Amino acid sequence: MKLTKGIAAFAAAVAVAAFAAQDAGRATELALGEYLAFGQLTKDYYEAIVKHAGLQVIHADGAVTLRLQEIGREVATTPVSSSTTIRLKDEYYPLEVTRHVKTWNDCAAVETWVEIRHAETGPIKLIRADSIATPVAASTNAVRVLSLTGRAKNEANVSESRVVKGQTVELISSAGTRDAWEANAAMMVLFGEDVDEERGAVLGVALEWAGTSCSRVRRNWDGKRTEVFAGVDMTTGPYTLDPGVTFTTPKAILVWSEKGKGEVSREYHRWARRHLMPHGDALHPVLLNSWEGSYFSFTEQTLLDMMAGVKEMGGEMFVLDDGWFGRGRYARDETNRATAGLGDWCVNTAKLPHGLGWLAEEAAKRGLQFGLWVEPEMANTNSWLTQEHPDWFLQEKGRPVVCGRGKTQVVLDLTNPAVRDNLFTQLDAVYSAIPSLAYVKWDCNASIHNPGSTYLAPDRQPNLWYDYTQGYNELLARFQAKRPQIMVQACASGGGRMDFGSLRYTDEFWASDCTDPYRRIFIQWGASQFYPASAMACHVTASPNHQTKRVTPLKYRFDVAMTGRLGFELHPKDLSAEEVAFAKAAVADYKRIRPIVQRGDLYRLVSPYEKPFSSLLYVSESKDSAAVFALGLKIDGERVEVLKLRGLNPDASYSVQEINCIPGRHHAKLPAAISGRDLMEKGITVRLSGDYDSAVFEVAATAR
Repeated sequence: MKLTKGIAAFAAAVAVAAFAAQDAGRATELALGEYLAFGQLTKDYYEAIVKHAGLQVIHADGAVTLRLQEIGREVATTPVSSSTTIRLKDEYYPLEVTRHVKTWNDCAAVETWVEIRHAETGPIKLIRADSIATPVAASTNAVRVLSLTGRAKNEANVSESRVVKGQTVELISSAGTRDAWEANAAMMVLFGEDVDEERGAVLGVALEWAGTSCSRVRRNWDGKRTEVFAGVDMTTGPYTLDPGVTFTTPKAILVWSEKGKGEVSREYHRWARRHLMPHGDALHPVLLNSWEGSYFSFTEQTLLDMMAGVKEMGGEMFVLDDGWFGRGRYARDETNRATAGLGDWCVNTAKLPHGLGWLAEEAAKRGLQFGLWVEPEMANTNSWLTQEHPDWFLQEKGRPVVCGRGKTQVVLDLTNPAVRDNLFTQLDAVYSAIPSLAYVKWDCNASIHNPGSTYLAPDRQPNLWYDYTQGYNELLARFQAKRPQIMVQACASGGGRMDFGSLRYTDEFWASDCTDPYRRIFIQWGASQFYPASAMACHVTASPNHQTKRVTPLKYRFDVAMTGRLGFELHPKDLSAEEVAFAKAAVADYKRIRPIVQRGDLYRLVSPYEKPFSSLLYVSESKDSAAVFALGLKIDGERVEVLKLRGLNPDASYSVQEINCIPGRHHAKLPAAISGRDLMEKGITVRLSGDYDSAVFEVAATAR
């Protein structure tokens, strides 16, 4: 029996690898293809140079063209991946470009990035240095770009823009810190009029980058050639690169599919869980974050009460949010709220006399893990840090400082190694006082409004945007290296750090400060285009909702939050005994389907942009279990919908059970057993009634 299972597992692994290799072929071909540099000679109707380029420089002597020639190529393979390195050199100037392409055997994503290095007589200027700059041959008269745009409390809106002949669609984000708001650094290029979730040619292009970005899709005048670019946005001017220094672009992750947008999403999800996120496929805990339950107004007893409440409901972690730090006149408390203390990472003992280590021990006594909120990139002008180091935050010479939240918040200069060292030392001391610390919520509540650095030389000020993000990466990497067991959430006034750049060092992101489940259906639908459910923090909060004042049923709030990483953001004491009992049962249901939601393949069945409800389906990798969500928006009367499932084994027999139910209220009549083929061809008939109605179904293979 052991031998048979081993052979079956090996055969399954080989099949997965073969599928991934076949599906990744087109993306690999694009990544290995032409890299468009300004000045390359090309032949169209006559000899000319490439002008629409992904790499453009000003040489030390003022020349502006590149003539790159391949001087070497190497391929390296391991049991799980393959890497190709292509070395290019200018035919006249001592400038080299090294291109990297990496593929894996277990997913169809392809990573590609570029390194630029030179030995010219002086610095060169990088006007543009894209990670991917390639033409795409596509025989279609219709090209569209799917993108995610938005703002605070309204993130990840899905839009599609048509790229007409002779024009370019450009997606630019230039905030410097919360760049996932303006234009998320991920897009899909759709080739054809009939592309949908299941059909059509789609190229996914996503950057592993948390800073400024620019993605472009250009069609030539007759529409026969499409060019795709993605890389860092040189927001205030070219990047100055010294001789002997290597400039490394962010990694671009490409996915090609002939099977529509859904397969592109699933491949991004697999790649992120298997090859990007620090804890991979580890299940994320059900937690309670203290923010909306108490804001700044809490005592030790408040926090202990929250711990007891979340434990009763089946939670696994308690996270202390803002308001725990600072000292003396700059200590953060209920009176100064968000105007003081940032930058001074020490416990406010007036508020928490027993300290953070004691709180973590109290959590452990209740069977809970402990987590903590921090905002390392920011400081208040009302802090000891900025008083002692007035040159450590971003500022322009000769101009008054523009402050953010509370008219005192500034962004620290992460281009400066001394600033990063100070932050690491301060926070390392805090973490050391909490040996059992399991989770950190890393927040970021300001964009770069003062684009100047006292650390960078006057002629290097445009380098700020790229160097800041590299400083952010370096700081996160240091924490990860020292305490790899800690899970980290990337938060930026909500979903401003919903990007693969942050997920290299963190395990999840806060999708939005808007916790209204109605709005979250749209936000989470958008996030799912690229980012896995396990990375999407979704919390059950109070009703009326604190942001929109919308009143919704507790079941609805749970059903929406269960489509990602379930958590709470409320004070349990505000729930009735009946609501606590419901919550306890809902958490138990979620824990049972959690492996499917967080590790499974997502199929988006019904879009909230098209109908007054949304439907999501998660299928386990083995296809022996699934979870189906039907999430109503505003429905006049009753709506009957047939949900045709996908991704199941057509020859298997399944049971379907509605879970997280209100007693006496069911949304479907379900047979005792039904085949996978019938579930996919005939579907489940679901009845939703009125506003904010919802249903969840658990699907499980039955023994034959």
